[in-house]
Amino acid sequence: MHTKHSWITTPITADLLRGALDLERTEHGVLPHRLPALARAQCTDGQLAMAEAQPSGVRLVFRTRATAVELDTLRTKMAYQGAPARPDGVYDLLVDGRLAGQASVTGGNVLMVDMTTGTAENQPGPVGTVQFPGLPDRVKDIEIWLPYNEITQLVALRTDAPVKPTPDRGRRVWLHHGSSISHGSDAASPTTTWPALAASLSGVELINLGLGGSALLDPFTARTLRDTPADLISIKIGINLVNTDLMRLRAFGPAVHGFLDTIREGHPTTSLLVVSPILCPIHEETPGPSTPDFSNLSAGKLQFRAAGDPAERASGKLTLNVIRDELARLVKQRAANDPNLHYLDGRDLYGESDFAELPLPDQLHPDAATHRRIGGRFAALAFAPGGPFTADRASNTHS
Repeated sequence: MHTKHSWITTPITADLLRGALDLERTEHGVLPHRLPALARAQCTDGQLAMAEAQPSGVRLVFRTRATAVELDTLRTKMAYQGAPARPDGVYDLLVDGRLAGQASVTGGNVLMVDMTTGTAENQPGPVGTVQFPGLPDRVKDIEIWLPYNEITQLVALRTDAPVKPTPDRGRRVWLHHGSSISHGSDAASPTTTWPALAASLSGVELINLGLGGSALLDPFTARTLRDTPADLISIKIGINLVNTDLMRLRAFGPAVHGFLDTIREGHPTTSLLVVSPILCPIHEETPGPSTPDFSNLSAGKLQFRAAGDPAERASGKLTLNVIRDELARLVKQRAANDPNLHYLDGRDLYGESDFAELPLPDQLHPDAATHRRIGGRFAALAFAPGGPFTADRASNTHS
């Protein structure tokens, strides 16, 4: 029911969206993607398809004097057989850069996953509406950050005053790629994932290619990074290669070189920061794969354990310490001829003392408080004077 306002419906087009690299037309509206169609066509993995369609860092951005905003969406929410329902995804509304409202949507589809068999069933549901009333009656810039953990089809945008795209503010664009921790894992909301926090603290525009479970040095991801205009680039490599047990040390080094070579084809002088894994005790010295522990699933507690054997390191299996050593060596080697390539040890973002204070609840993923800590530390280390992303070091033109 829309009786209190004279609603204006504005088509949702690419010029109103940031953080998405592709926009797919669906029977309901538009679906933002964080990988382009060509990349999606080169991998049939369901985990990747789900992760890239979850709009971490994607936001509607527009200028208006509207005092009320409504957004119709059709979500696809994850659920696990035998476990309590997961919390609803959160929409954050910002007015002129400040949080002014939070809401969730009802209805939508549910993707019911049976982790014991690996199967999933889609249970369809209706379109829902997220509402933001009571906004200040003045011209302002609105951002609606979409839930990082729900596939979100955008159906309709309604306001009680006209909408136009927000002008480019001339801020540098930071393009980041990583695992589920970069994707958002268990952050409180879309603007409090650690990359979103770091971007806000540092005054840059974020494109977040954190892909839960899918930071696997895929060539199509490297090409996406290569082809996306950016002033600053970071890649966080390691944990997914261990917890999927995807490759051995012999393949890892050349794969990293190839990944970096591809990025450099499109961004030859852009500041490029390689970040190794944060501390994860179960995999510091023990290879993967990670396997779920279902013993407390009925209480809503899913935890993980390392299923590898430390002795397997001798045959080339990867651990987080092995990966850190190799990344540090490779970056040092390449930086001799690439002064804009930098390395950050992930334990400087979250290390042993942090784990003692803020342990990983499921042994793999940080909680909301830890996202805030990592985001603040990344901003301080990467964007501070003398850091790899400091304004006088980084290029000010998209390359």
